[in-house]
Amino acid sequence: MQMATKWGIASAGRISHDFVVALNTLSHDEHKVVAVAAREFERAQIFGNHHKIPSVYGSYEELAKDPNVDVVYIGAIHPQHYHVGKLMLENGKPILCEKPLTINSKQTKELIALAREKKLFLMEAVWSRCFPAYAMLRREMNAGTLGDIVQVIANFGVPLEKEDRPRSKELGRGTVLDLAVYCLQLAIFVFGPVHPKNIVALGHLNEFGCDDSMACVLTYEGGKTAVLSTNARTYLPNEGFIVGTKGSLKIPNFWCPTRVAAPDKTSDFILPTASKAFNFINSAGLRYEAMEVRRCLREGLLESPKITHDESILLAELEDELRKILGVKYEMYE
Repeated sequence: MQMATKWGIASAGRISHDFVVALNTLSHDEHKVVAVAAREFERAQIFGNHHKIPSVYGSYEELAKDPNVDVVYIGAIHPQHYHVGKLMLENGKPILCEKPLTINSKQTKELIALAREKKLFLMEAVWSRCFPAYAMLRREMNAGTLGDIVQVIANFGVPLEKEDRPRSKELGRGTVLDLAVYCLQLAIFVFGPVHPKNIVALGHLNEFGCDDSMACVLTYEGGKTAVLSTNARTYLPNEGFIVGTKGSLKIPNFWCPTRVAAPDKTSDFILPTASKAFNFINSAGLRYEAMEVRRCLREGLLESPKITHDESILLAELEDELRKILGVKYEMYE
């Protein structure tokens, strides 16, 4: 008989809500949420009551020490990822941590090194990689129907200025960490976990010194190029393109895609309905990364082949470089 993977949820915010609702689209014989923690007990209690979670904690330490928890999902704000992740690993808990894995490459390398030392599973929650559409992208690229792939184009813009939390350095906000992580992961998915030869970038900063928009060009060996852009003030077309010498793939909502337009066909991937409303687009697709975590844990893997530790390190390094070029420095976390 298969035992269910028992999840602990670190943080009672909007993305954690969506993750738990997405988990409930899966069999309860395979996934159960058994605990939630927040820095304020009242918030955890409201969350726990809403989702019928049996154990509720007012500190992450209590969650880390709960023997009933198999794996922890970290949905806290960016600057907390490193400290909460480290706490969980030091208490023997595998983790699935929201992107960006940490606030910079130094913290990312330290967290991954700790997970490897403890022989514990760690995965950055780049949920994009777990969508069925990405498996199709891989098949199309491997089939050679696009010819030589020479360019990736991706843009991601959503109005974030009116969110409850200000787009400040203290909160680790900025489009490089909020949005460009998805554009960068697409370039890495297509061209492999290799560092670009050159990076050129420009952008605008808000009154807090965080990037409100960014446009960059990455060039690789073999004449390959990635053209990526982000914006926190307005909606961009929010599409990705993988362009080859014989054809291209168009991926609407490339960070959570349910459609891929190939040269000869358009394929749709239908998401399941859920029992509660989601905060973000296509959040039912969070189920796919939960399925991947369960698979990896059952097979004894310490990292997912869908988003490896080396890829997470490269993502963090590229994010650091882009922020440096734009002049965005999180002094309190460097």
